[in-house]
Amino acid sequence: MSKSDDRRSTFPDAKHDLDRGTMSGKLEPTTPAEAVEWYLTKRETDVSEKTLQNHRYRLEQFVAFCTEFEIDNLNDLTGRDLYRYRTWQSDEVKPVTLKGYLQTLRVFLEFCASIEAVEPGLRERVKLPEVDAADEAKETHIETGRAEDILDHLERFQYASRDHVVMAILWHTGIRLGSLRTFDVEDFDEDAQCLDLRHRPETETPLKNQQSAERSIAIGPHYCDVIRDYIDHNRHDVTDDHGRHPLITSNRGRLSSVSVRENIYKLTQPCQFGDCPHDKDPSTCDWKQHGNRAGCPSSHSPHGIRRGSITEHLRNGTPEEIVSDRANVSSEVLDQHYDERTEREKMQVRRDFIEGL
Repeated sequence: MSKSDDRRSTFPDAKHDLDRGTMSGKLEPTTPAEAVEWYLTKRETDVSEKTLQNHRYRLEQFVAFCTEFEIDNLNDLTGRDLYRYRTWQSDEVKPVTLKGYLQTLRVFLEFCASIEAVEPGLRERVKLPEVDAADEAKETHIETGRAEDILDHLERFQYASRDHVVMAILWHTGIRLGSLRTFDVEDFDEDAQCLDLRHRPETETPLKNQQSAERSIAIGPHYCDVIRDYIDHNRHDVTDDHGRHPLITSNRGRLSSVSVRENIYKLTQPCQFGDCPHDKDPSTCDWKQHGNRAGCPSSHSPHGIRRGSITEHLRNGTPEEIVSDRANVSSEVLDQHYDERTEREKMQVRRDFIEGL
């Protein structure tokens, strides 16, 4: 039974919910796909490229729903349709993910009302699921010992390789994957021992929080040497499509986000440097295959490294405002989504600070 057949066994056919013709007297006929494209075009200058991609993906799901239930004119959209959409999605995604889908849908419907594609106030009929703060925050982060073991191995066997530099920068700075990709060779200041982050959307390297995310990030002397040796010996001598000299490269130009993410999944698999904790044979394990590494229960994404890095800075007593500035994250989001310390660990940091006064 298809998803639409299953839903229709629960709900009446959308075409017989009510006399849809009464809904569209003052509205302009608009298809769901058409409205989504207009919405995304409008948001291009308001949000980062990554946020825009997220909105596109979420709204593509809504368009797929409309296609499945034969809703080809947004003028006809009703509160019952919105309830049906929520139920249609709830079987497929976790509550926290569903909440994100519905939040985006609300903003989209507000835009649709502004262009007279839906009735004003329809967004208020999108009810968000209740999600606990603990569930809303992702729980996975790399532990300090694990990150340091990976860096030690790279130091010993792959010194100043691209993997070494990527892992070192992500772990020691706690920056986002998108920020890592923005670096050019010229952004590395060896004398000042720092990397400069710059928002350059016109050449396809935007920062998530745009100009407000621009900053200089201190790098320790050892990893300055690692970066310098990488540039001198292992970096591909290439330019990107805009004539810039990217720091993190492939032989074709600036390394893509997909490639960075795949490399991190690979580096953080335990069997990369030791035994498998999941009783798998690495020679036949599907999780060792390119594109499947994220499925390994012990692998981590770049975001997992960011979370672990931020938590380690906090455990070491770095003031929250310093961590907030360095990682470009608000104190509220830092506390809810990134700080993985236990209450006892927080207490010990406070005790160490007070005893040091």
